[in-house]
Amino acid sequence: MTTANKITVVRIVMIPAFVTMAIYYGESIKRGQPLEWQRFTAIAIFILAAVSDGLDGYVARRYNQRSTLGVILDPIADKGLLLSGIITLSLTNWSEVEADTGKFPVWFPVLVISRDAILLVGTLVLYLLNGKVHVKPHWTGKVATVLQMVAIGWVMLQLLIIPLFYLVLAAGAFTLVSGILYVADGVRQLQAEGHAHPAKS
Repeated sequence: MTTANKITVVRIVMIPAFVTMAIYYGESIKRGQPLEWQRFTAIAIFILAAVSDGLDGYVARRYNQRSTLGVILDPIADKGLLLSGIITLSLTNWSEVEADTGKFPVWFPVLVISRDAILLVGTLVLYLLNGKVHVKPHWTGKVATVLQMVAIGWVMLQLLIIPLFYLVLAAGAFTLVSGILYVADGVRQLQAEGHAHPAKS
């Protein structure tokens, strides 16, 4: 259990704390008595967790603390934080004025979770059939992740510069496209090993 891994574990523990504060704040909105300290606490926890993502990576590189456990825990913590934000903010409304600015549409978390589930299953299939998996990060996947994070921040900070719908639409589009590209890459890897064959006309 290296220092980098301890930071990652703390980030995982922060996830239920963030969810709890986010839900409590949504409930206070519903009662018509918003408790802003709950909102600010949820935002602070989320920011600390996001910052710790870069911190554990820096510590691991700087002090040569890369480990197998870290390779497993880090993506779990990253994806857990992102999904918890998207799911929680689709179940509870953070806006006192208009629900459309304080809550994600239902299709957004469904799309994100479906893509991640398909990629997880695809990775397991590749590993079982090929004995190896070559993950090539695509720029659309990175843009999708950034847009998802921005969308979460947009709701929590209640920014009204542009409608939330357009931001969520952009995040959803990149999420869908990146998922299709990753699946296509997985099919190519199967074909390269002779486990799949393109349809013949």
